[in-house]
Amino acid sequence: MTAAAGTRTSLGELARLFLKLGTVGFGGPAAHIAMMEQEVVRRRGWLSREEFLDMIGATNLIPGPNSTEMAIHIGQARAGLPGLLVAGGCFIAPAVAIVTAVAWAYVKFGALPVAGGILYGVKPVVIAVVLQALFGLGRTAVKGTWLAVLGVAAAAATALGVNELAVLAAAGVLGAVRTWPRRGGSLAAPAFVLRAGTAAGGASAATRGLARAAALAGGAGFGLWPLFAVFLKVGAVLFGSGYVLLAFLRADLVARLHWMTERQLLDAIAVGQVTPGPVFTTATFVGYVLRGVPGAAVATAGIFLPAFVYVAASGALLPRLRRSPTARGALDGVNVASLALMAVVTWQLAGSALVDPWTVVLAAAAAVALLRYKLNASWLVLGGGLAGLVLRAAL
Repeated sequence: MTAAAGTRTSLGELARLFLKLGTVGFGGPAAHIAMMEQEVVRRRGWLSREEFLDMIGATNLIPGPNSTEMAIHIGQARAGLPGLLVAGGCFIAPAVAIVTAVAWAYVKFGALPVAGGILYGVKPVVIAVVLQALFGLGRTAVKGTWLAVLGVAAAAATALGVNELAVLAAAGVLGAVRTWPRRGGSLAAPAFVLRAGTAAGGASAATRGLARAAALAGGAGFGLWPLFAVFLKVGAVLFGSGYVLLAFLRADLVARLHWMTERQLLDAIAVGQVTPGPVFTTATFVGYVLRGVPGAAVATAGIFLPAFVYVAASGALLPRLRRSPTARGALDGVNVASLALMAVVTWQLAGSALVDPWTVVLAAAAAVALLRYKLNASWLVLGGGLAGLVLRAAL
C-alpha cells in the first residue's frame, strides 16, 4: 500500500477528479471503472489494487449503477460520508447537465443531436483503456491456477448468456468453498454463510418493501412524487446493463402508466448510452421530457438515491470481510468473475468499435500512449472524440 493510501483525501481533490471523470467518461461502466483504476490506483495511489478489486466485487453484488457506486465507494474510503456524497455527486453531475441540455434540444426540435462522430473516435480508445485496467487488475486478482480457471469459466458462462448475477454468485460460493478444507473444519464456514444469508435476506426484504411502496405511489397519479417513486423503485432493484434498464422502464412508463411512447423511451435509452457518465442518466432525460427541469431533478434523485444508501451501508463491511478466510475466498471468486464480466463486455464493445482500419489505428495508438508513455486516459478519450469528428468529416 502506498503512502497516499493511508491518508485522507480532501473533498476538493475528490470533486475535481470525479467532475473530470464524469465529463469524459464515455463507454459505459467497464470504461468508467478502468479510468477510475488508472486515476486512483496507478496515478494517485489512493487505493491498492486489492482494495479496488474488492470494491468492484461489492458493487456487482448490489443493485444500481456500478460505476457510480465505485465512485461512491472511493469517496467513502478516502473521506468518509462527506467524501461519499461529493464523489458520487460530482461523478453524476456532468452527465446530468449534458443530458438535460440534450433533452431540452429534443423537446424543442424533436430530434437528438448527432454524436456519431464523437463515438466513432472514442470507442476504440475506450477499448485500450479497459484492456490496460484488465491487465493490471488481473495480475492482482488471479492468485493461482484455481482462480484463473474460475475466471475463464465465468467468462465462458457469461458469453453463453448465463445471468450475470448467477455467475457472480456461483463464483463467490466456489471461492468460499475452496477455503474450507484448508481451514481444517467446517463449523466456521456455515456460520459465515448464515450471517451473510441473514444480512442478504434483510437487505432483500427492505428492497422489496421499498419497491412495493414506490409502485403504489407511482400509480397514484402523474406528478413529481409518482415520477420520483417510479425511478426510486428502478434504482432500488435493478441489476444489469442498459438493456435491463430499458425493460424496467418500458414495463412502467410505456405499458403500465402510459406516460411515454416506445419511440420516446428508445430515444431516452440512446441518450444515456451516447453521453458521458452513468447510463442511469436516462432518468434525467425521461424526467425532463415528462415534467421539465423539476421532473429531471426528481427522476435523477430517485434512480441514484438507492446507490448512495447501499454503498453507505455496505462499504464499512469490506475490511471486516477481508479478515475472514471464508469471506476472503468468496470475495476473491467474485473479483475474478467481475473482471471476466468486464472482459466479455470489452470483447462485445470491440465488435462495434473496431469497424475499419482507422479505428484499429486509434485503438493501437491509445494502447501505446497508455502503456509506453503513461498518458492520462481522460485526455486520450477527449483526443479520440476529436479525432472521430475529424475523420467522420473527412471520410
